[in-house]
Amino acid sequence: MSLAVHRFGDERLPPLVCLHGVTSHGRHFAQLAERLVGSHHVVALDLRGHGDSPWDPPWHLEQHVADVLAAAPDGPCAWLGHSFGGRVAYEAAAAEPGRVDRLVLLDPAIRIPAHVGLAAAENARRDRSYVTFAEGIDRRYEESVLTTAPRGLVEEELRTHLVADGEGRFRYRYLQSAVVAAYGEMTRESPPFEGVRVPTLLVLGETSYLPYDDLLEAHAAALGDLLHVRRITAGHTLLWDALEETAAAIAAFLEPR
Repeated sequence: MSLAVHRFGDERLPPLVCLHGVTSHGRHFAQLAERLVGSHHVVALDLRGHGDSPWDPPWHLEQHVADVLAAAPDGPCAWLGHSFGGRVAYEAAAAEPGRVDRLVLLDPAIRIPAHVGLAAAENARRDRSYVTFAEGIDRRYEESVLTTAPRGLVEEELRTHLVADGEGRFRYRYLQSAVVAAYGEMTRESPPFEGVRVPTLLVLGETSYLPYDDLLEAHAAALGDLLHVRRITAGHTLLWDALEETAAAIAAFLEPR
């Protein structure tokens, strides 16, 4: 089984492997890729159960890690993950350290409290279908009360992800079962920070619903000067709420040193 791969930019440039969060898709990184066009070739994957990738189980972390390592370039390169994609990228670095030479974690779900995972999984069980595309966008804003993303940006990204089904209703292109399973996986114990000692940029949304402060001290102690932390005025979806600031932080971190 092979994951769907979305490529942006000159393939002769150093690759940046990008992993999205649950309910999203690889094209979430298209706008970021435009801002890295001169420095990196963005390789964005659709995770299992999402977008154009197969939706078949299993959906546990070990399978996701095996999937992305098989789809990513063979040599060492930079990896970036948002939310659950951050957890998968982190697990990939722990599993095969030689494949990841820089790591960008955007509001990552490295390990979330059980009650947060339960609430999110129960919420993910609800049917999300809409009469029109515009209704779906409206509901996205209503459900993400802290989102400050420009509507045009959200509409552009979701145009190929929130699509009409066989009955004419608009649905997201992901499998609910895979999403529910992922929230359970996010509550599992993560590999120790000492085992992922690569230069790491941690970007946190100040109004995100995902807590990280309980992990930050241990992460900083394990990585020392290898860990760079940025807090941005944004919610959980940093590339929507604060695209320019987040992209600038990523570009600066990925500059050759």
